[in-house]
Amino acid sequence: MKKALITGITGQDGSYLAELLLSKGYEVYGIMRRKSVVDYGNVDHIKDRIQFIYADMTDYVSLVNAVKKAMPDEVYNLAAQSFVATSWEQPIATADIDAVGVTNILEAIKLIKPDARFYQASTSEMFGLVQEVPQTEKTPFYPRSPYGVAKLYGHWITKNYRESFGLFACSGILFNHESERRGLEFVTRKITNAVAKIKTGHQECLELGNMEAKRDWGHSQDYVRAMWLMLQQDTPDDYVIATGETRTVREFVDAAFQAAGMEIEWHGKGVEEYAVNTQDGKTVVKVNPHFFRPAEVELLLGSPKKAEEALGWKREIPFDELVTRMVANDLELVK
Repeated sequence: MKKALITGITGQDGSYLAELLLSKGYEVYGIMRRKSVVDYGNVDHIKDRIQFIYADMTDYVSLVNAVKKAMPDEVYNLAAQSFVATSWEQPIATADIDAVGVTNILEAIKLIKPDARFYQASTSEMFGLVQEVPQTEKTPFYPRSPYGVAKLYGHWITKNYRESFGLFACSGILFNHESERRGLEFVTRKITNAVAKIKTGHQECLELGNMEAKRDWGHSQDYVRAMWLMLQQDTPDDYVIATGETRTVREFVDAAFQAAGMEIEWHGKGVEEYAVNTQDGKTVVKVNPHFFRPAEVELLLGSPKKAEEALGWKREIPFDELVTRMVANDLELVK
């Protein structure tokens, strides 16, 4: 029986990955941070099938002990301070977790279980001010946030440990992937949660930032399958995981209201933009300058060609189904 160790197991990706590995007969270990109140997050429904280890990405000794305890065949590093806006408020904490933390786990693997296969969760935010469209594995990086910069360090240190110490270490450069389990602070879930509340009369208006920002949105369930596939190959490599389609935040909003059975109409432009419910004329969306980033990432669009050809990976959940599932789930939660 294969053994896998997952950092960030209680998050969106960690939970879908744990489900996938359990379905494949793995023994799954998950790293959790000690809190005053135990919170299993998105793996609460499968917590009895996971062996939890208390550790922290900023504490090297705890990671060494975690690797000793699990002696894993595969390690998936999904732990991160993953919210871009927070990285501007907590840049040093973001660097400690998302950059130095990757070195800590790699060092622990090198010391205790050097034959373990390692997956690093890289991000499309490393492309930032994009140098070409679409972005591929060879596109130069230009991060535009402390989060993107920290993740770029994690990406390069993974590549360095692969090339310097012969570790089987892969990075998945994942473009935006969402789901019903996405945290409420992320724009997609903020939208679907607000739409559900507006539909049911629990909220009047949704406030957002840059409506023109374009993203390549997929479903987390598809993307964790790519993570697993990377560690089943003969040689380690880095892969862009994306849909190859891009949509604006406005288009996501339109799709969400449509999924809830509501039609909206847009008025104004830029920070003056707003949307009204066509049935009663009430304003349901407003642009709030407060939500604009200090340095905006305008367009992210990835090419999944290498992953499709080398891994045999293909996304199965289309954009409309992603939004519909998220809205349906939030409507249930609101009710």
